[in-house]
Amino acid sequence: MSQMTADQYRAHLERTRRHPALAADNIHLPAGSGTKLSALCFGVALAGLALTLLGAVVVNVKHALAAYQVGVMSVLAIALGSLFMIMIFNLVNAGWHGTVKRQWEHLFSMLPLCVLLVFPVLAIEVIRAVVAGDSGRDGFLLFEWLNPAISGTFLIEHKAGFLNAPFWLLRFVLYAAIWIFLAQRLYSLSKQQDLTGDRWLSQKARFMSGWGTLVLALTSSFAAFDWMMSMDYRFFSTMWGVYYFAASAGASVATLVIVLAILRGMGRLTGAVTDEHFRDLGKFLFAFSVFWAYIGFSQYFLIWYANIPEETAYYLRRMTGGWEALSFFLIAGHFVVPFVLLLFKPVKHSTLGLALVAGWLLVMHVLDMFWIIRPMVYVQDWASLNPGPTGWWVDVAAIVGVFALFAGVLIRKIASGPLVAANDPYLHESLKHKNYVG
Repeated sequence: MSQMTADQYRAHLERTRRHPALAADNIHLPAGSGTKLSALCFGVALAGLALTLLGAVVVNVKHALAAYQVGVMSVLAIALGSLFMIMIFNLVNAGWHGTVKRQWEHLFSMLPLCVLLVFPVLAIEVIRAVVAGDSGRDGFLLFEWLNPAISGTFLIEHKAGFLNAPFWLLRFVLYAAIWIFLAQRLYSLSKQQDLTGDRWLSQKARFMSGWGTLVLALTSSFAAFDWMMSMDYRFFSTMWGVYYFAASAGASVATLVIVLAILRGMGRLTGAVTDEHFRDLGKFLFAFSVFWAYIGFSQYFLIWYANIPEETAYYLRRMTGGWEALSFFLIAGHFVVPFVLLLFKPVKHSTLGLALVAGWLLVMHVLDMFWIIRPMVYVQDWASLNPGPTGWWVDVAAIVGVFALFAGVLIRKIASGPLVAANDPYLHESLKHKNYVG
């Protein structure tokens, strides 16, 4: 593509734009599309988050915060995973994803909303710690290391250089700034290319993706340390960042499959996103479900083999008090079921079949975040690890509320412009994409 003269490239773009699959009514939704659905999502979000606030009063604040955190970390993973996938494809000059990349761009453009959703948890925990002061009881906070009442303990003293409220909040600002900059810059380059057709904008995106991938890997790993692993300040795992990355990548692919399947069901993207694209996305779903299982088993095996109390307690708490059922269900649901289903070509070749598997994996992703976060709520009271049915409505309300808000904003974004990156230099390659393996 870079060997073409400017005139040759303009002629190439013009030929590509005349492809029947890029007809205006095929790559645009009708004006006003999604308005009612997004309004419904916002209504559900308002109701869910209001019930979460009620749960903070009726059940307890820590339980409500943890439930909300499950939803937030789930949608954040989707946005971060989408940003990673686009940057990787930019780096390798991939062509086959040209007609699907815009929906990944819509997903990672949700990062400003995601980091905004993270902030209330951090702010509320810091405020509660300050208000409680030295009178704060053990188990009072979701992030217990913030509790001034235990500030003199051995581990807290030795980790205080990293685990302290000012630095914690500063890191949040740093992560948010980096993610929003990467997302907004890459999204703006792609949208600018829609208008100008400038092929060198892809080169700028590729250069930015080179250093951006490394920065994203580091910041997402440390964010996972800060916002999930540090809930138990005694626990540590060198594989934690990779574990969250595996969850993020898989969730982003699953969400993309669902979005594309819905758009195809609405009669859009016909001939632009074909069964060949879905086959490749099915392979990604298969790969990341296996990768998640590999990282999860590796982390468990290393902790089991070392047998260090600070590490083994993490799994012990999730293998008692009723949580063992969820542990085994995750192994089957997040790995065994998709592994078996995605071995069959007809599943990957079917838009509906692949969308159902993607929906299942998205539910497993949420349950994975739930399995990580929620046991920390009642960890100080061993007999109450499973609080019973009285508290579960708070979990459902918070998770549904966060996802409904995410979906409402996403629907507005999807309906706001073309469904494909109309002047992507590799769009012609994506339109004739053929899968020769699997």
